[in-house]
Amino acid sequence: MDKFLIKRPRFPSATNTHVLNLNSAADSNAFIPDTNTPTQKRANIEFNPDSIISDPGARIPIDEYDVNIRDQVRRAYIAKGPFRPVDYTFPKNGDSRTFQANWFGEFDWLEYSIHKDAAFCMWCYLFNPKRADNSGKNAFTTTGFKKWKKALNKFRSHIGLVGSSHNEATRRYQAFKNQKQSISHVFSAQGHEIEVDYRRRLTAVLTVIQLLLRQGFGFRGHDESSDSLNKGNFLEILEWHCENNVGVGKASRSNAPGNCQLTSPKVQKELVRACASETRSLIFADIGNSFFTLMVDESRDISLKEQMAVVLRYVNKHGEVIERLLPTFIYTVLKFFVG
Repeated sequence: MDKFLIKRPRFPSATNTHVLNLNSAADSNAFIPDTNTPTQKRANIEFNPDSIISDPGARIPIDEYDVNIRDQVRRAYIAKGPFRPVDYTFPKNGDSRTFQANWFGEFDWLEYSIHKDAAFCMWCYLFNPKRADNSGKNAFTTTGFKKWKKALNKFRSHIGLVGSSHNEATRRYQAFKNQKQSISHVFSAQGHEIEVDYRRRLTAVLTVIQLLLRQGFGFRGHDESSDSLNKGNFLEILEWHCENNVGVGKASRSNAPGNCQLTSPKVQKELVRACASETRSLIFADIGNSFFTLMVDESRDISLKEQMAVVLRYVNKHGEVIERLLPTFIYTVLKFFVG
């Protein structure tokens, strides 16, 4: 601890400030005053930013600093940045594997300890939240990680999902680094999460709609209430999709905003029309300037409305005969071809 502090003399005979040298055997056993004494409390407040240890394996935990100077310690470490040795030959472990310097470019939080030959996370060291899910996950803050064979997988696992401890520490780091914009940063982060969740819900709904269109199944059910045993193909398949996809499930159903209408009949029809438009565009692009024929048939339903079906028959670029069924809004299609 004395390495990071400018101590006041405890005895009248002391005239020089003592600085702890970690490389000295004598200093490693040096007497550290009781932290409960008023003298030591005053010394804690007099933090010297020039004497912090850069190597993450030799640092003291951030929580051991006096609460009044922790922000000063964090600013000093942020100013220095993650500890990354330059032109250093990383030693081999028992599997003849070494730490790779190019990992620094992929993970901005990553730093390396020469003292322990291990990898650490600077953001988690400075802002690691005290949470229940942190139990057993202190390898990147205290002991260090040194199993290089599966290093990349472990690094990505350490980052985790949006709500992981590492991402929480990263958000705290960004807010602390840009304190004048911390409020806007928080709102921006929340806005990004809302956008990600919306994209997941929309993608799930489109996936189900594409499946039903491809198979020619109906969408609606006779009873789509919450306590219905069969809500129809669309809602039942979407429910199954949410149950088997954790990411979609967390953003959908009861976790979705109350004003979300992606499952409403109106939005279903709009998405179906969008799929039909994309399908027509692909068919027309495949035909290009080639010749084609039309096969037209119509029938009258029970409401005396005539439904017309049109099939386009043509030869594609690979010499294959293709037949494509077009929707009932054929008049627009014929006008497109015939003019």
